[in-house]
Amino acid sequence: MSLIAITVIFSLIASTLQVSWPRGTYTLVKPRSGCPRGWLEGWRYQDNEDKHNTNFITPGHHFAGGFDKNMRFQYCTKNQHQFSNRRYWPRGNYCILKHGHSCPRYFRQGSVYWDDEDNSNKNAHGGTLPSGSYDRNTRIDYCCRKDGSYRSKMSLPTSKPFYLLRFRAHCQRVSGMHVREETVKSDDEDTRNKNLVRGWYPLGAGGRNHVLQYCYYWR
Repeated sequence: MSLIAITVIFSLIASTLQVSWPRGTYTLVKPRSGCPRGWLEGWRYQDNEDKHNTNFITPGHHFAGGFDKNMRFQYCTKNQHQFSNRRYWPRGNYCILKHGHSCPRYFRQGSVYWDDEDNSNKNAHGGTLPSGSYDRNTRIDYCCRKDGSYRSKMSLPTSKPFYLLRFRAHCQRVSGMHVREETVKSDDEDTRNKNLVRGWYPLGAGGRNHVLQYCYYWR
């Protein structure tokens, strides 16, 4: 057998054994390094409180988008028709963003509602977004689980950085990846604030201002 043929065989074996993103459709927050190949992209601009704005984001963060007195998040959504040799997400303690009619198997659904700025509201959006509502206020649906220890390293693709969210523990550990916690606080509408959370939602949401805890993974 020629060297070229052996190389091709080993390449095919390696591609078969490579960890894939699980089947189905769901959304992750986009890092500066970009989305996985073939995923759909979208963005949401949130007009936060105008007066005495106290928005906060961890210095040196890795989010794509823009963050000052208002927030512009970008998102990566897995195409449900994209092939995957893996059926389910691994056990653990973490959240992802919902896309479609239901969460992936073994997750439970929840949502976070942001009461955005009332005056001269400039909310906007485009592309493919997580399930929710995107008008003068913002609701995003999440999928969370706590059927495993955050200390047990789970297996996910390691070729590019990505974000998960904390649920009821520290950042979930992932094999072959470093992890850094990054916080985003949104200063929401001061007058008759209607912030709301339902079901299972990421750690830090709730109250007059939401403070979500993201987990950034890189090799």
